[in-house]
Amino acid sequence: MEFNDVLDARRSTRAFTQQPVPDTVLDALLDRAATASPSWSNTQPYQVAVATGAVLDDLRGELSRRFERLSRLQKAPAWKKALAALRRDPGLPDGDFRPVVDYPDDLQPRRVATGRALYQQLGIGRADKAARHQQMAANFRFFDAPVALFVFAHQGLDVYSVLDAGIFLQTLMLAATDQGLGSCAQGALGLWRSPLEKHFRIPARYQLLCGLSLGYRADATVNTFQPDKLPASALRIPER
Repeated sequence: MEFNDVLDARRSTRAFTQQPVPDTVLDALLDRAATASPSWSNTQPYQVAVATGAVLDDLRGELSRRFERLSRLQKAPAWKKALAALRRDPGLPDGDFRPVVDYPDDLQPRRVATGRALYQQLGIGRADKAARHQQMAANFRFFDAPVALFVFAHQGLDVYSVLDAGIFLQTLMLAATDQGLGSCAQGALGLWRSPLEKHFRIPARYQLLCGLSLGYRADATVNTFQPDKLPASALRIPER
C-alpha cells in the first residue's frame, strides 16, 4: 500500500475473524517493527510476549474471569474491598501501571466524545449498563482475535522506554495494516501481570505496559468507527 493509504486505513479493530495469522506473517511483522523503529540510543528498551493457540485461550479465560470479579468488587461495600485487598484477591489488578486514570479537565471532553460516539455507533444507550459491560468485557477476550501481544518497557529508562515502546507499537500497527491485518492497542490489557508470568519468562526490570489484539478484521459495524481527530492547528504550540 502507499504510505498515506496505510495511515488512512489504520484504525482500532474491535471485531476479528477466526482466520489465523500465519507464523511467517507474524514473524515478519515483528521483525519489520523491530528493525524499523527508532529508539533511545538504539537501546530498544522493550520486549514483547506473543500469545496464540492454547496460551491465548488460557489468557482469554483467565483475564475474562478476573474482569468479572473486579466488576463485582467495584460494586461491593468498602469492607469487602478492604478484605479483598488483604487476601490479594485475583480480581484486583496487579499490573505495573494503572491504566484507569482520572483524565485532566482539558482532555476529558475528547475522551467522553469518543466513548459516546462509539456506543452510539454500536446502538448501546447510556442507560444500558449490561450492554456497556459486555462491550468492555470484550477487551479481555481480545475481541476474539487469534493473536495477542503484550508490550513490556524497561524501567531503567523511565518514560523514554515507554516512548520507544509506543513508537514500536505504531510501527507494528502500520506494518500490520499494510499486510491487511487489523489491530487494537489496549491499555486495559495491562491490568493483570500475573497471568502472563504463568506462560512467559518475563525479563527482570521489564514492566507490562499494554496489550495489542491482532488478526483479520471482521465485517462488523464497530470496525467502521473512526473518532474525530483534532487538526494539527489545534496541537501546534503558537509562538509568543
